Amino acid sequence: MNFERLATNFAGIKMKTPVMGASGTFGFGIEYKDFLNLGDVGAIISKGLTPLPRSGNNGVRVAETPGGMLNCIGLENPGIDVFLRDILPKVRQEAPDTAFIANFSAGTVEDYGMMAAKLDVDGVDGVEVNISCPNVKEGGIVFGTDPRAAAAVTEAVKKNTKKPVIVKLSPNVTDITVMAKAVEEAGADAIALINTLTGMVIDIRTRRPLLGNITGGLSGPAVKPIAVRMVWQVAQAVKIPILGLGGITCGEDAVEFLLAGASAVAVGAENFVHPDAVVRVAEDIDAYLEAVGLKHVSELVGQVRI
Repeated sequence: MNFERLATNFAGIKMKTPVMGASGTFGFGIEYKDFLNLGDVGAIISKGLTPLPRSGNNGVRVAETPGGMLNCIGLENPGIDVFLRDILPKVRQEAPDTAFIANFSAGTVEDYGMMAAKLDVDGVDGVEVNISCPNVKEGGIVFGTDPRAAAAVTEAVKKNTKKPVIVKLSPNVTDITVMAKAVEEAGADAIALINTLTGMVIDIRTRRPLLGNITGGLSGPAVKPIAVRMVWQVAQAVKIPILGLGGITCGEDAVEFLLAGASAVAVGAENFVHPDAVVRVAEDIDAYLEAVGLKHVSELVGQVRI
């Protein structure tokens, strides 16, 4: 790979390539060290962290679907304190030169601020804020479906960290640009989209939902056209950089997102199929740049011809 051609500065986060391992599919990065060189990964986005440890949802958590998968893991994680004490030092030892972005969520605006403050430490290069969670103080409405709630979370996080703040948007809204503008105005340094789409599978033999949580998040190739469309829409609406994700399996998929307006991309479900996918996609992008005679990956960003 030509790292000079791929080097990316995403919202102040310096990366060797524009390709990240997406939250929830890449562990804390170190789980993949036997399958790829972590030094060739653009950035590791951690699995979702919460204020306290979570064991996740009961029952069946994953279901395959045509062109994708549904999951209702339920944010299983060791909690912020165990992460900082035990896991982050291991990550920095195994991948000292790879950007590390901590993904987190909470049930109140105040807890989002607290989490941001705790993650404002050496070894964390940026934070990704998952707002696809219910607001426990407001009757369970999901932060990411209410522009005012999303803005409040963004403001709380920004007040408590000096790290670049990436807000991850939910696609389960009427107008994604309204949400994007709300978090931009609240101070977000970048936007990530899309998170998973809500789906459901029914077992026709038992006539019961297959997933223990009834519904789950759909990811994989099936969601890519929706994700590309939303990235394109948001790129017209905001000035801050966009991290595009949703169904990327190869370099051609990634190039679509870049052309639509994303400055960087993340690979998710494909990691379960090919655990070297994050590096392979970067290699594919590099080969494309070579083939079309471009000197740097940034020359692709937003260059779709309408």
